[in-house]
Amino acid sequence: MPRALCLALALSAAPALAQRPSTYQVTSPDGHLRITLRTGADLTWSVDRDGAPVITPSLLALTLQSGEVLGANPVVRATTPSTGDATLTPVAYQKATIRDRYHQLTVTMNAAYGVVLRAYDDGVAYRFVLRRPGEVAIRTETVNFNFADDDTAHVPFVRDIRNGDPYISAQEAHYDVQRLSAIRPDTLSYSPLLVQLPGGARAVVLEADLEAYPGMFLRPNPSTRRGFQGVFAPYPKREEERGLNTTVPEREDLIAHVAGTRMLPWRGVAVAARDADLLNNDVVYKLAAPSRVADATAWVRPGKAAWDWWNDWNLRGVDFVSGINMPTYRYYIDFAAANRLEYFVMDAGWSAGRDLTRTRPGIDLPALIAYAQQKHVGVLLWAAWHDVRGHEDTLFPMYARMGVRGFKIDFFDRDDQKAVESVYHIAERAAANHLLLDLHGMYKPTGLQRTFPNVINSEGVKGMEQVKWTPVDDVPRYDVTAPYVRMLAGPMDYTPGAMRNATRNDFRASNATPMSHGTRTHQLAMYTIFDAPLQMLADSPTNYQAEQESTDFIAKVPTTFDETVPLDGAVGEFVAVARRKDATWYVGAMTNWTPRDLTIALAFLGAGPYQADIVQDGVNVGKDARDYKRVVRRVTASDTLRVHLGEGGGWTARFEPVR
Repeated sequence: MPRALCLALALSAAPALAQRPSTYQVTSPDGHLRITLRTGADLTWSVDRDGAPVITPSLLALTLQSGEVLGANPVVRATTPSTGDATLTPVAYQKATIRDRYHQLTVTMNAAYGVVLRAYDDGVAYRFVLRRPGEVAIRTETVNFNFADDDTAHVPFVRDIRNGDPYISAQEAHYDVQRLSAIRPDTLSYSPLLVQLPGGARAVVLEADLEAYPGMFLRPNPSTRRGFQGVFAPYPKREEERGLNTTVPEREDLIAHVAGTRMLPWRGVAVAARDADLLNNDVVYKLAAPSRVADATAWVRPGKAAWDWWNDWNLRGVDFVSGINMPTYRYYIDFAAANRLEYFVMDAGWSAGRDLTRTRPGIDLPALIAYAQQKHVGVLLWAAWHDVRGHEDTLFPMYARMGVRGFKIDFFDRDDQKAVESVYHIAERAAANHLLLDLHGMYKPTGLQRTFPNVINSEGVKGMEQVKWTPVDDVPRYDVTAPYVRMLAGPMDYTPGAMRNATRNDFRASNATPMSHGTRTHQLAMYTIFDAPLQMLADSPTNYQAEQESTDFIAKVPTTFDETVPLDGAVGEFVAVARRKDATWYVGAMTNWTPRDLTIALAFLGAGPYQADIVQDGVNVGKDARDYKRVVRRVTASDTLRVHLGEGGGWTARFEPVR
């Protein structure tokens, strides 16, 4: 039995000892990480890595509506150690199997609650457990993440405050890089966020297994100025619909009504020795509840999709007026079929206003679905959350019978308890009708993609749609930050694929003819780097047809993989990762606006020669970001490639075994 678990058993052997200040520890299977719970006048948790502090003692507690504080003067009644070592087989993920190996300790208090500590090799977490009759009203939860030093943090601040309510947020923000002490006390952010620890280690603050409970925002800890406190949206008392949004004019003086016997969400940190290790971290997935969709592997089909909204239904060289009409939709379906894309996403405008049971005049949806089915293309429909919510049992069976493959549901913009409960209900009802879900305008993932594998993508990312109206954003820097932070939480609907590519000086915002910051190859590399089991081709079909070589390369990149190998990277600077599907390897690399040279060793390849199909920034990419060069050559695992990335540049390759 592991030493840490033996210690926990020894501490729990004598009731007299359990009532004095005590320490309970769990060490990760590889021995590097340790999570500690201390009891005394209150409860604190801390984390260290090889003896160096990651999280310094930080308060945890639950305050009930009655005023009772679970965590004040705790008396330990029992401790229960356990271990886990299983192989998970995700339905749609960046690897075929995940080793779910951990050490765990449940510390049970005499006030009908407990705290579960869990340690993995790549992260640690704790959660409260309630064991009370009836329902419990929780006024607030005390969550703290304190750090030993004035470290540098990459923080996604809440900026899109609507109607004066900071909890109405799509959680889309660039990362501000600040010292912990410099973060303004009145700011609010959300997880995941990254803290750079002394010595090069990294800690990513996270939550997981969020169900029937509000999501966790974060604000600076005023008492230490070197950490964060959890903040939770109060429970909605009254809701109003304003356009596409659902607002909350009044909230209660509590955060949740929960069952008296249940586990609350996990609070934890992913920990890595170097930045690149965060590109292969599965801790949120492992902490999530297991799948509740028994037959998911039979019908959940990942893939790529043609998409009409980002390119404003803009087609050229056609003999009809492009827009929300039958000829345009058929054109997108034809494009998807010609390039072997699995789906076509019909975004806003197909329905008769807010009535999702009817289509707008001139749109024959059954005929379109039949047309798409003949071409082996699945149709996904866009809808606003407030038009789906409460109508799932009517809409989902109706459209499933019609042959619709799923829904892109938008404008959640909340993660209070009511919103989270609705998300789980929508996921469950969609699964019952074999419908995929792409959750847009959505809070960050917390493991829902494991519990309901039909949730095949999620936003909560400042994706490429934002460039249509925010010309001054440093997008390339964000592109090489999100893979280390936001992507650790789960898939992200960034919607890449721009064929109009611009240098920093040439970029302009445009609705009908949008473009991307950075190079063409930067865009192509996203298809390997970004986790998106349902991945978009955001640009116009006619732009892709004019750039067929790039389109062919995109079309061959899978959206799920069997193995992931981080190659190199530095958060906010550059990223390089390799992924395998069957016997073929795919590599992507991107940089911020700083050009750089990388060395990529091909040791991840198997035995024998491979044909490498390489796309790299062209020599004139500084003047025209669309410039690229394609190189086809033979390589082996002993080879090393020298790669140059231009300003906002990229590099990508496909390695196929030579038979």
